Amino acid sequence: CEEATLAELERNRQIVFRYTTPDGREDASANPNGSLANIAGICNRERNVVGLMPHPERAVEAALGSEDGLVIFRSLIESLARRAGVSA
Repeated sequence: CEEATLAELERNRQIVFRYTTPDGREDASANPNGSLANIAGICNRERNVVGLMPHPERAVEAALGSEDGLVIFRSLIESLARRAGVSA
């Protein structure tokens, strides 16, 4: 995207996921597709729609080769439960 669009996404806190190293550092080596600013996921301004490039739904079964995607889904469930005051 153009610089103005990237600045707007940053300003509106619409970048919700970035590719990082296992220890959490943003680094080009962790970015499998060369996306701008290591962006892996963004949301709309209302923050109720998220688009992801990594496709975590494809990594939720050991039989399919990985369960790494479960981390994202479990984290979302726990966060929503905390907001609602319920135990996940």
